[in-house]
Formats: sequence, structure tokens, C-alpha cells
Amino acid sequence: MNELITRLKHGLIVSCQAEGDDPFNTPELIAKFALAAEMGGAAAIRAQGAENIRAVRAAVSLPVIGIVKGQFANGWVCITPDFADVDAVLEAGADIVALDVTPRKRPNGMDGVEFFDDVRERYQVPLMADIATYEEGIRAAEMGADLVATTLSGYTEYTERYATEQPDDELLRRLAHAVKVPVIAEGRIWTPEQAKRSLMLGAHAVVVGTAITRPRVVTRRFVDVMLSKIN
Repeated sequence: MNELITRLKHGLIVSCQAEGDDPFNTPELIAKFALAAEMGGAAAIRAQGAENIRAVRAAVSLPVIGIVKGQFANGWVCITPDFADVDAVLEAGADIVALDVTPRKRPNGMDGVEFFDDVRERYQVPLMADIATYEEGIRAAEMGADLVATTLSGYTEYTERYATEQPDDELLRRLAHAVKVPVIAEGRIWTPEQAKRSLMLGAHAVVVGTAITRPRVVTRRFVDVMLSKIN
């Protein structure tokens, strides 16, 4: 476990995901993104759903961080909602499991802290705690998370108002100085310069997804900015 996490140090974790009617939303094409990321020097891949994880695992030799995207009752995304999802991710070949460790109650009736505690007890696998606030990160570290990630900052109903176009550098900086657990920077990282700054602020590794593997979204950002400059 320690060797696996050490491999990630100062590395780029590429999140290879697509949703809905995105033309890249097939396991075969997700795996191609992962292979391209490996060829480009990525340290690990983050992938969603058992079929995609299985395809990525067959395509690359990098560590794979696996998740399943579900929903809370109010429609917000829940990362790896239940034990069956943990089983599916591991059976598909994930090396690390990421899950939501916020106080919100999951569809299975457990809040994120209770669920994490049970997963930690049942499975001998590295766990990445996706959190939204400083307090959640501290608690996840104290509970035994192997990695704490800023993934959900700005992506919960109680942090949405703080979301900007920029990564949450302040959350990263505070957590990196407060816990001994490796802290992973994730969320709204669009440029190599932002990724490097994350490392300088204390990140163990950096996750970048949309800026690398979502051409549709990147194209829309270019178009929106270009039109705004003209108008």
C-alpha cells in the first residue's frame, strides 16, 4: 500500500470520464484516453464505473483509482454510494477506491462517515476520501483514509456558493499543512501552471480530468470566451 501511494508522489492523475451523450462515453474510448495519458507520463488513472475500469485496467499498467457515480436523494452526485459499488470497482481491477466522505446521508441510509468506517473495516484496500471542506478532510485523515482529495469542494450543496473557475488552493494548503495523510488536489485545474502550484502548496499528487479528457467541454470553454470577447 505504501509503495503504491509513493508511486503517486508529485504525479499527475488523469481522470478519464465521460457522461451522457458524450461521443467518448464508451469503455473502449475511455481506455484509449487512459493509454494516451500513460504515454504522456501520467502517474495514475481515475475512472468511473466497472466496465470502464475493466477496460482501463486492460489497457494500462498504471495504478487505477476506481469510483462509481450515484446520487443522493436531492440529485447531487454521490461518489461510490454502496458496498456493491466497492465490490464492483475492486472486481474490475481498481487499485484504490475513492468515496464520498461528507456528512450527507447516502441512499443506503448511512452518512459518509459511517460508510467510510465500515468500508475501512471490511476491505483491505487503499481508500481515497473525497471531501468538500477542511473539517471533512481532517476527520477523514483521523479515520484512516490513505489519501484525502479536495474533489468535492464546490460540488456539494453547501459549498456550491464558493465554487469559482479556480481550484480551491486555500483548502489544499490548509489540509496539506494540517494532516500527515497525502493530500490530493482535484477540481477545476485547467492548466499545467495550476497543477504545479498545487504541488507547491503541498499536494502529494494532482488530478486533472476535464481539461485533458473532455474535448467537448474544453471546446465549449474556448467558444464561450471567444464570443464574449467579440460581443
